[in-house]
Amino acid sequence: MVRVKRSQLREGCVLAEDVLGKTKRPIIPKNTVITKPLLLVLEKFLVEEVDVEPLLANGELFPNVDSASTAAAKQPMAFYLEAVQRYKTWFQSWQAGLPIDIGEIRGVIIPLFERMAVQKRELLMLHHYATNDEYLHHHAVSVGLLAGFLAMQLGYSEGECHQIALVGVLADCGMAKVSKRILTSPSALTEAEFNEVKQHPVFSYRMVQKIPALNHGAKLAVLQHHERNDGSGYPLGVKAERIHPYSQIVAVADVYHAMTSERLYRRKQSPFRAIEAMQREQFGKLSTEAVAALVNNLIGLQTGAVVKLSNGEMAEVMFIPSDEPARPIVKIIETGQLLSLSVQRDIYIEEMVQG
Repeated sequence: MVRVKRSQLREGCVLAEDVLGKTKRPIIPKNTVITKPLLLVLEKFLVEEVDVEPLLANGELFPNVDSASTAAAKQPMAFYLEAVQRYKTWFQSWQAGLPIDIGEIRGVIIPLFERMAVQKRELLMLHHYATNDEYLHHHAVSVGLLAGFLAMQLGYSEGECHQIALVGVLADCGMAKVSKRILTSPSALTEAEFNEVKQHPVFSYRMVQKIPALNHGAKLAVLQHHERNDGSGYPLGVKAERIHPYSQIVAVADVYHAMTSERLYRRKQSPFRAIEAMQREQFGKLSTEAVAALVNNLIGLQTGAVVKLSNGEMAEVMFIPSDEPARPIVKIIETGQLLSLSVQRDIYIEEMVQG
């Protein structure tokens, strides 16, 4: 963590701590990537200094950090940001018509997965790093890590976890065959444009079809990662009995990261709100086992955990109902008031502060 003056900030800096104003709710929450509009917000609120991560969102080192901070930067998230930039170069090569170099991808993704698989808190924070400009690159790496983690929690072998992590990373490689104009469009897509985007699983499958390092299930999962158990998915519209288990795991990781990330046409949601939506809106569409693995192992709250609520209050988790684990009974730390989030539906958990 590095404390810098506002004048030293640049686009791409990642906040290491909340930027606080006169209220309990932060002006800008930690893990946010700084953009031009946010620089103006800091100026408007007369914020003079902030704490940032030693690495920028693009993986570069923040200028003028000392050697101790440089060493600290080589934490799992530093390797994650480097992997995102590597993915960006891979994606550009696919757009140019080059084939997938699975050996290079394995050499980056598998060591990163093995580092991150034991870092639940870091996995929970991945969505904070996705920006509108580089969402596609962050999404691919994050989905790979999350899918591999879920597979591990579901009892898959090490080799299968590696295959599933690679599926997550490569599932959207076919987006390289979608028109660049569509990928960079600042406005909502037309029906025809969206139909072209919906063909990306087919493009992805064609790109991985002849890679011997990927097993049959992995290749099928690349094709099926947008299929849904009730037949409402694409590109084939098949139902649960014809969807490979790898596909169902990647689908949960894909939906979760998409819902919790900032995107051009949709505001990000907190992980806990995303879980609620997945359990409610995606019921019958997504694998209940994979969603349960996400809830219990990644999002999993414990009694005594300290959380930040959507109203800015800090609270301690007192009781977790089995039917709505994202809406526990909490005790407001400042007042001691007990609050049931199952009853108080307009308030939700923004993030976990201390597990």
